[in-house]
Amino acid sequence: MVMGPEPSTATTEFVDETLNAPADTTVAVAGRSLGRIAWTRLKQDKVAMGGACVIIFLILVAVFAPLVVKLLGHPPLEYHYDKVSADTTLPLGKFGGISRKFLLGVEPLNGRDLFSRIVYGSRISLIIAFLATLLSVVIGTFFGIIAGYFGGWVDAVISRIMDALLAFPLLLFALVLVGVVPDHAFGLSGNSLRIAVIVFIIGFFTWPYVGRIIRGQALSIREREFVEAARSLGARPTRIIFREILPNLLAPILIYSTLLIPTNILFEAALSFLGVGVPPPTPSWGGMLSDATTYFQVDLWFVLFPGLAIFVTVLAFNLFGDGLRDAFDPRAR
Repeated sequence: MVMGPEPSTATTEFVDETLNAPADTTVAVAGRSLGRIAWTRLKQDKVAMGGACVIIFLILVAVFAPLVVKLLGHPPLEYHYDKVSADTTLPLGKFGGISRKFLLGVEPLNGRDLFSRIVYGSRISLIIAFLATLLSVVIGTFFGIIAGYFGGWVDAVISRIMDALLAFPLLLFALVLVGVVPDHAFGLSGNSLRIAVIVFIIGFFTWPYVGRIIRGQALSIREREFVEAARSLGARPTRIIFREILPNLLAPILIYSTLLIPTNILFEAALSFLGVGVPPPTPSWGGMLSDATTYFQVDLWFVLFPGLAIFVTVLAFNLFGDGLRDAFDPRAR
């Protein structure tokens, strides 16, 4: 009887190790939230991240404006008549009086530091833009969710109110309202009162733009399975709105907020340019452009730097807003 070869020790050991291996060897895959996926996509967008860096830089400059001016400039309301010509009232030197002590030159006629006034002007523009955006987003989100969730006559009434506000001539109304506001009202006066009035005008009359978008999203979300499940379990409308619908609206709210801020910056600059913004001598970008219209043919730098500040700020917010929208859109490449 011929005997076959005995199995080798190596083969036996291999079989034994395989049989004795644990049954569950699968590796758990960690899930990623929508916010984490959006952040990963946003980091890959170099243009949007560049806009975000510019925004952060502008915010830091506005917050630490006194320190920045103390290190690199002069007080924004300090006159330097020795830096302008007594005959032409134009800045002495080339390029509008640019020097080591005056990084962006000086204003004609009075010689105020243009760099310091632009730095302090960023405070006014960003404060008004952020507060007005916050007001319009809060009002628009509230009424948009109410109209989209309840529908029926509630939706019809809110929609007609939004249509009426959208048909309002906002700029003309702002000119009239700001012009008739007294010097003291609601416990405020001076710049605080003017800023509050401008914030109210912009925020109250622009919330329908946010409301329409939120209403459309709420109409779609209220038909989802998780909303139907919450409703079948007896959840109240307030719980469904704040626990189920509102968290799913954070992405469009955030995206539209970043796109609404530059619009409000331009609107504030337009009001200041027309003379109904923050009263002088408080620096504002629109007010500086208004003053520069008299000198733009002989002192181009006086027009260039405030206009460039508005352009860079608005462009940075638009680029970041576009990148944020693409990051939250699962269909975007």
